Amino acid sequence: MVEFDYSELEGRIITKFGSRKNFAKKFGTSTGNMSMLLNGKTKWTADKIYKAQQLLEIEPESVSAYFFTPKVHIM
Repeated sequence: MVEFDYSELEGRIITKFGSRKNFAKKFGTSTGNMSMLLNGKTKWTADKIYKAQQLLEIEPESVSAYFFTPKVHIM
């Protein structure tokens, strides 16, 4: 299973909303559910990605950088 790195996404969230909590509220979910998404415990659906893209003002061509960057595991 591929794990994704959401560090760019988290940075964008902080830049635009100041905190995960503020973003979660605007997104319409709990802080706990947002944490599960950002920690890879819950999958991002197409609808959720689109909603986040709109709220965070992410250009369509940049979506993959925020949602589909594989985590690098250093051995």
